[in-house]
Amino acid sequence: MARTRPIEVRELGEAEAIRRAQQGDAEAFERLYRLHNRRVYALCLRMVGNTAEAEDLTQEAFLQLFRKIGTFRGESAFSTWLHRLSVNVVLMRLRKKTLAETSLDEATEPDEDAGGPRKDIGGPDLRLSGSVDRVNLERAVGQLPPGYRSVFVLHDVQGYEHNEIAVIMNCSIGNSKSQLHKARMRLRELLQEFERSRAREERQAAKGGLGGGH
Repeated sequence: MARTRPIEVRELGEAEAIRRAQQGDAEAFERLYRLHNRRVYALCLRMVGNTAEAEDLTQEAFLQLFRKIGTFRGESAFSTWLHRLSVNVVLMRLRKKTLAETSLDEATEPDEDAGGPRKDIGGPDLRLSGSVDRVNLERAVGQLPPGYRSVFVLHDVQGYEHNEIAVIMNCSIGNSKSQLHKARMRLRELLQEFERSRAREERQAAKGGLGGGH
């Protein structure tokens, strides 16, 4: 006699876990958390650059998922839908933090939604440049306006295509390409500023060393 046993929750496939979670099955929801929490955390960490805050935002993203999973209709991949929800959670936090500060870039940029897609200049990927100091790159990413930062992280770090980013960010493909191009340009400027600043400090340190010998 063939024994039939219920599939354990930890063995559930994603689609079945989603279906059960939508019916209020807490263990199925826990399965979805285990399947996706690392990538959501990595996304949050890249966007805020702070481990404690990234952990907090990951929990907030899954709290939102718990509340909204009933609205998932399978029109896009679940991971894309979840990442869109997560990006919105992070952007909400970033907007609250920077409410009092107006980025010079954002203040002087025209409304991007009003403009058509711009030429997508395929500059060198900053991840592949051996001369870029990882610490400086992360500092520079942290200084990008939230919209630029989101598209840069999703495309150049997480590996999403522009059509997927358009779904996650609720924008056009042209807008995604435009924001990525601007993000890369701004990153290059910031990295050059860091490099000039480091060179100045080294020159001053060398002068101080020479002067200290007399």
